[in-house]
Amino acid sequence: MTTFNPLIMKSVETLNYRVTVGDVASHAGLELNLTTQGLLALASDAGGHLQVSEDGEVVYLFPKDYRAILRNKYWRIAFAEKWAKISKFLFYLVRISFGIVLIISIILMVLAIIAIMIAANSSRDDNDSGGSRRRSGGGSFFMPHFWISPDIFWIFTPDYQTKRRQRINNQGQTKEKTKENEMNFLEAVFSFLFGDGDPNENLEDRRWQQIGAVIRNNQGAIIAPQVTPYLDNINPQTKDEEDYILPVLTKFNGYPEVSPEGDLIYYFPELQVTAKKQGKQAVSAYLREEIIKFTQASGGQKALVIGLGVLNFVLAITLLVLFQGEIGRQLIAQNTGIVPFVYSMFGFLFTYATSFVTIPLIRFFWLKMKNNKIQKRNEKRQEFAIELNKATPMLKAKINFAQKFAQEKVINQENIAYSTEQDLLDQDLLAKEFQQRLDALDN
Repeated sequence: MTTFNPLIMKSVETLNYRVTVGDVASHAGLELNLTTQGLLALASDAGGHLQVSEDGEVVYLFPKDYRAILRNKYWRIAFAEKWAKISKFLFYLVRISFGIVLIISIILMVLAIIAIMIAANSSRDDNDSGGSRRRSGGGSFFMPHFWISPDIFWIFTPDYQTKRRQRINNQGQTKEKTKENEMNFLEAVFSFLFGDGDPNENLEDRRWQQIGAVIRNNQGAIIAPQVTPYLDNINPQTKDEEDYILPVLTKFNGYPEVSPEGDLIYYFPELQVTAKKQGKQAVSAYLREEIIKFTQASGGQKALVIGLGVLNFVLAITLLVLFQGEIGRQLIAQNTGIVPFVYSMFGFLFTYATSFVTIPLIRFFWLKMKNNKIQKRNEKRQEFAIELNKATPMLKAKINFAQKFAQEKVINQENIAYSTEQDLLDQDLLAKEFQQRLDALDN
């Protein structure tokens, strides 16, 4: 089965299903050869058509329901889409599982501590001489009263915070507005422990998409400093040699050109061909990496998670001490009740409690170092953008020379000499006519 590039598929849809190789390559930030192969494969399997202009340029035309055509043709694509939905739900279960374990851990350890303290109190009462000074009520231990509110059941829903506030609003107790994308408490536990993913995981895609947009905005002809705000690892000592432009030339099939003054400019013929006239795309002044937040949880959620995490750790230390005491050992030896059960899984509970404290602490310092590096890279790219914005007369002269090679070749329906949409007879006639035109151009 053919594997289709999702970036190409998304670009086809965004560009309204009629594209050239240059359109998709610049939009998706892909190499031209890879884009050509991907478009040919997609057109072949999705019922697309090829339109050829009088100049020999190729336009790819896709039906708007091409995804449905692919799903009907390949069961793996349909399965992959269903699995994506299932895996999203499974990952959600994994996310909330850490919060559920935290709550269960606290409950189990509290019950075990209560059981040990009740047993210790009963033992002291039995040893009291004659029982004459036995306190009324069977002991001095105070059994805490736990109030379980109805809200405890709402935290297990994906949109707990929203539903809870909506329920309160319906009761007329508050008018607080809700955020649709706010995570619930169980998700906040996972977020506090492991974060919410890398916001820069698609950095390379964004880098090449923005470089492609810069080239298209300049009608396929640029100078090297125009892409420096989107690149990394540029050596200041060799910056004037413009070696950093080589990956851009390779990716988009660019060519260098020398000005009369000996300056280099670069033009990209295949990015100058488009299926429809396009205005300039909005491009950020420089490639900006996002600072990685420690957690997306709200302030109240963070406070609650920290509080429960510390409580869980304190309970684990307390229970460790009680297990080593005489009463704890006796209850464990009896092998009945909650204490032996908690003792049997105490290794896991203690490891979880310790990890709950240490993992966020380690991640905090690691993120601090990583964000410092991100900030430095952003500042470097911003410096290149400022330098480009304050162009010197020499730099402006190079830009003006590059514009001599700038052009935008739009392939309209009027320019089409041949299309696979036609029936076989029409195709044959058009092909002969098209070949005659090419022969005339060669002569």
